[in-house]
Amino acid sequence: MDKNELSTYIKNQAEETGFIACGIARADYLADYAPAFNKWIENGYQAGMDYMERNREKRLDPRQLMEGARSVISVIYNYTPQKELPKENNYHIARYAYGKDYHFVMKKRLWELLERIERQTGKTQSRVFVDTAPVLDRAWAELAGIGWIGKNGMLISPKHGSYVFIGEIITDLELEYDTPMNNLCGGCTRCLEACPTGAIIKDGVIDSNKCIPYWTIEYRGELMPEHLKDAFRDNIFGCDICQEVCPWNRFAQPTNEEEFSPHPDLYGMNKEKWHELSGEEYRKLFKKSAVKRAKYQGLKRNINFLSGETDNSAF
Repeated sequence: MDKNELSTYIKNQAEETGFIACGIARADYLADYAPAFNKWIENGYQAGMDYMERNREKRLDPRQLMEGARSVISVIYNYTPQKELPKENNYHIARYAYGKDYHFVMKKRLWELLERIERQTGKTQSRVFVDTAPVLDRAWAELAGIGWIGKNGMLISPKHGSYVFIGEIITDLELEYDTPMNNLCGGCTRCLEACPTGAIIKDGVIDSNKCIPYWTIEYRGELMPEHLKDAFRDNIFGCDICQEVCPWNRFAQPTNEEEFSPHPDLYGMNKEKWHELSGEEYRKLFKKSAVKRAKYQGLKRNINFLSGETDNSAF
């Protein structure tokens, strides 16, 4: 196969593996993204996520991450829920965390895709990534023509919306590279207007110091931001508000991935039951779930904060 035929083969195999889109970009320095990323760090918008400051060179150049890298194969996987969890008299968790942790599901699919590729090419020098290494996933997906980074900082696919997970295979294969598509947000500002904490500073720039997902997932302290409490809108793990208002998500279709389905008992939860949640129930509801990142203590901290049961007077 020449590189054009191989690239087409890879995209076909990605579809057969379950990914809803696949694109390819040259592994090179992210010159167009570096200034904005560095300024984001300098402004302190990463909040307490110190790991974002480390390995900047690797984040901006995959050749620093894997010697011999020539191509970045980007894929997206749909997680639009088949059935929403109840909203009334309930606390909310982000849709991406409804079921099994996407890292497990995506990596399994990516390894399968790489195996299919190597049936044609023989052994390659390649690495698989799913949001666990210094890789700017959205930038690579945008460069690969899968979608564009919207004003809410999310990757938006014109066919599938933004409820998608992103993964990459960085490889030494020389492939045919795709052309980035235009940003189609236009004059729409629904996400900026809907963000209850004002975390969206401007197009694609998010201040994590004001972002509900940062506070409910990444933050490890005990005292929560009292001045943002009313704006949390009952979110105890993540937040989907900026995606819920995005017009492009009207095209989103429910996922076929059963592993993203919530534990059945989550459909019966309400605020009272969340307050009574024991460690044992937590482990049952969120076995192999992304909610484990907040840990039981973190989730209870978030619940208590929203219910007024936590003293945040020192914050």
